[in-house]
Amino acid sequence: MDLSIVVPAFNEEESIAQLVDEIIDVVDGEGYDWELIFIDDGSSDDTWREIQKQHNANPCVRGLRFQRNYGKAAALHTGFRASKGRVVMTMDADLQDRPKHIPEFYKMILEEGYDLVSGWKQKRKDPISKTIPTKLYNGVNRMVSGIKLHDQNCGFKAYRREVVHNIEIYGEMHRYIPVIANSAGFHKIGELKVEHIARPFGKTKYGLNRFLFGLLDLFSITFLTRYSKSPMHFFGFWGLLTFSVGGGVLFYLYLMKLLGMVGVFSEYYIGDRIPALFFGVTLFLLGVLLIFTGLLAEMIGRTSLDRNNYRISESLGIEDQA
Repeated sequence: MDLSIVVPAFNEEESIAQLVDEIIDVVDGEGYDWELIFIDDGSSDDTWREIQKQHNANPCVRGLRFQRNYGKAAALHTGFRASKGRVVMTMDADLQDRPKHIPEFYKMILEEGYDLVSGWKQKRKDPISKTIPTKLYNGVNRMVSGIKLHDQNCGFKAYRREVVHNIEIYGEMHRYIPVIANSAGFHKIGELKVEHIARPFGKTKYGLNRFLFGLLDLFSITFLTRYSKSPMHFFGFWGLLTFSVGGGVLFYLYLMKLLGMVGVFSEYYIGDRIPALFFGVTLFLLGVLLIFTGLLAEMIGRTSLDRNNYRISESLGIEDQA
């Protein structure tokens, strides 16, 4: 199959029909062999009913329905596993992404050899409460991750099939798929300027907490991509450093006490060194804790974690995922 388009949807009943029509106009016009996979992330409105209608009208429109709301990362992970296309694309269901850009993404992957192409909403049609945090987030992201994308969190992306079938996303890690892909060895990452329009229906599902949690997730994914296979290298380094400094302070105090006892420093009084004593003990114990944390992380890292086990209640055209 040429193209799979994965669309997470949460309470987007008003947008589904128009989005499907716009996508079909583009992909049929290009002559692609395609599939459109909706992941209903536990919607409480009639989103699933709309997806069913579209599937009945065109079997290339497929769907999976979560038993409850798991989040966008879960929806993307499940959609990736179900996809069959040589090129896999993702779009949001809110009609802010324009399907007319699909052929451009497709060519960048197959003809220009990119592993991943991210959309760049250069002129965003969002409220200032969303655009300013987004700019700050992207700036910090570029600085920490080293991946020079203007809009790393844009949901409009394209991937080579090998990418989405060799990475794992969970929690809120959908924001950092380029970072995860890069760490997995898919280094050719590009971006494409895309048109962005104001949301015609409903309201955004994200608030200020998205920005705050996003920064925490950024540091998490940076740590995981660099040290997931060897956490002891991180914890052990800082553990040995603090252990050594703390041990050095305690040895110095012990030496001064010993010399004071034999009369070399007759004026020495341990009470004058209480802050240094606390400092040395704290660093010494912190170093021990960090080293043991590294050992525990190594042990946990060697166990298998079933993080992506999601309950699917219904399936349309993807029988093996039911």
